[in-house]
This record gives sequence, structure tokens and C-alpha cells, in this order.
Amino acid sequence: MRQLFAPGADALLRLALLTGAACLAALPVVGAGLVRSSYVNGVGVAPAQPVPFSHKHHAGELKIDCRYCHTTVETQATAGIPPTQTCMTCHGQIWSGSEMLEPVRASYAKDQPLVWTRLNKLPGYVYYNHSVHVTNGIGCSTCHGSVTDMQLTYRANAFEMSFCLDCHRNPEKYVRPKDQILNMAWSPPANQATLGPELVRQYHIRGGERLTECGICHR
Repeated sequence: MRQLFAPGADALLRLALLTGAACLAALPVVGAGLVRSSYVNGVGVAPAQPVPFSHKHHAGELKIDCRYCHTTVETQATAGIPPTQTCMTCHGQIWSGSEMLEPVRASYAKDQPLVWTRLNKLPGYVYYNHSVHVTNGIGCSTCHGSVTDMQLTYRANAFEMSFCLDCHRNPEKYVRPKDQILNMAWSPPANQATLGPELVRQYHIRGGERLTECGICHR
């Protein structure tokens, strides 16, 4: 009687079963990688905005203080988005006829705010307070990257839980002197291992177990 299957059919079946099992085992790994990828979380991607605002030009080249626009960063939970009136303080006189700035002029004339595409957003179950961080030694660039080098602003970090916990567990690695909070080029100095713990004491930061309590961020 003629064989129904070729001699190598058994080996092919085993190979197919092993391949299927390997694919199933890899799915969670691939899924986790996709969820954390820049494609999904938007890290490094500058979305379209109503106006191509350049932090590099305004904050970097012109040296405009961050707090001129983000007025509540030291006093409230949110840093604040500047109203159109803030833009027109300068652009009512400078580049007042620029086609690129027409949305700004229209917003001002109609008394309707510009609708910006939000870059950094935490889940609703996470509480974050800008003032607590910037008044206690955590600089803007630690979370937002070197904004003064961004021609178009993009998200610098995904803000996963591990990102926050790295700092909450070891604040001495990240704290800076008060005069360096707005310095986007700051990096830990060679003596950070000595300076950091001293700054933690000066800022009265209760690290370790206290900063990793669930209620600190989840309220």
C-alpha cells in the first residue's frame, strides 16, 4: 500500500507545533514591548500644533524664563499653559504680520484659546504636583528633557511607574541646587554622591519607604 505521508512529514509536524508554541510564548513579550514603544507612547514624536512654537528659539536662544509662560509651576499642581494674551505681549509688536502667527492673532481677536495637542498626560488615577517637585530640587529637564534644544516640542519620557519610582526610591541621585532647577543642560556633578544626600536633608525630603507609599501618587 502506498504511504499517505512522506517520510519527512513527522518532522514537519513537530517543527510546526514547536513554531506555534514559540509564537504563543513570544506574544506577551512582543505585546509588552509594543506597549512601551515610542510608537505607542509618543516619546520623541512632535505632534502637529496650531502654531509651530519653538522652545529652542524662545527659551533657548532668547532666554525667556520658563515661568514667564508656565506661571504656576512653582505654586500649583499644573505648570499652566499661557493664554494668547501672553503671546501677544510680544507678537502684537514683533512679527505681527506673520502668516505663521495668524492662529494666534485670530485667537486673540475672537477671545478663544488656542487648542494645543497635549504631550504629557498621566492617567486619571495618578496625582502629580509640579510645585512640590520644582521647589524641592527636581529640575524641569529630569522629566521633560532638554526643552531648550527642542525646535518642536516632543515628549521626552513615557512616565511609566518605574520612571517615578526610580526617583522616589533614590531622590539623592536627582535633586539639584535651587539655582539649577531651570537649567536644561544640568547633569549630576562628580560629587553628586555627596551633594545629593545633603540636598535631600536641606529640602526635608522623606525618601525611601515614605515616597513609595501608594497614597503619595494614588489618591
